[in-house]
Amino acid sequence: MDYLEYKGYKGSVEYSKEDNCLCGKVQGMSKALILYEGNTLDELRKDFEEGVDSYLEACKADGVEPAKPYSGRLNLRMSSELHSRVAAFVAATGTTINDFINDAIKNELKHAAAL
Repeated sequence: MDYLEYKGYKGSVEYSKEDNCLCGKVQGMSKALILYEGNTLDELRKDFEEGVDSYLEACKADGVEPAKPYSGRLNLRMSSELHSRVAAFVAATGTTINDFINDAIKNELKHAAAL
């Protein structure tokens, strides 16, 4: 899937069969919802950028910090057995569980991109 990007925000590009138009939403926003639409890609991009600008202006007017897409925090659930194995491995290698998981995800994404 392709994304629109603007001022650090990424937005999806979708097609609404029901409305016969392009549409999307900014990704990774947990509390704010920024939606946009258009009949052409240029219209979609323009509405996306206006939506982001409007959100940022509203945050500034309200004196609040704009939410950043994907906060960088992720709650992860795993079996206690796997957790124990990971903890033992990182203790033996002198790293942290956080660094181990980040490295594993980066390696997996590299592998997936090569396919």
